[in-house]
Amino acid sequence: EEHGRTRQQAPEAAVRPSLGAALAIGLFDRGVEERALGGVELSPPGLDELTSSIRTEARPGRGARDTAVAVADLLRRRTPSLDLLTEPELSGDGADFARRVLHAEPAFSVVAVVWRPGQRTPIHDHIAWCSFVVLQGVEYETLYRNYGDHLREIGRVANRTGDASGFAPPGDIHRVHNTGDTTAVSLHVYGADLGTDPASVRRTYDLP
Repeated sequence: EEHGRTRQQAPEAAVRPSLGAALAIGLFDRGVEERALGGVELSPPGLDELTSSIRTEARPGRGARDTAVAVADLLRRRTPSLDLLTEPELSGDGADFARRVLHAEPAFSVVAVVWRPGQRTPIHDHIAWCSFVVLQGVEYETLYRNYGDHLREIGRVANRTGDASGFAPPGDIHRVHNTGDTTAVSLHVYGADLGTDPASVRRTYDLP
């Protein structure tokens, strides 16, 4: 646990940078994408089981930070497969990183994020607790602390495939960047209903 955040690494991982924080972005949503056949909406493989397990961890009365940590641990132990997304979804979007809201209910939402090489977020914070796990590639993160009239960088971390992290605001300011040469994919769980308003960002920041 570092800088008030809890990070779990993939069991097979060697020594990796710590300072993990959750990737929790929501600025450029592409909309909730329905999967339907004959008018009946179909859930991606494994999504129903995943949401049922998350529902158990995100039970009423549990604190935001404890919930984020518990859900991150669940994602690490039972990392979902890339089958949650279709092949076209896994290819990403050339204009910006792509988000897909896979599930939304009052207590939480599940969102997949696909990053092509070079894509990144603005510096931002979040509206609710968040947990995430990297499903493919590496997502590089820069962490910041708010000193009122300026931000200061306090750390950097490479979140690799299988790494999971959970956090709750405040103290959640960061930027995420795919600096690699392959597409990165991550799955996020937010402690908010993003079904009607898919933005998970509270505020963006400019460095002084």
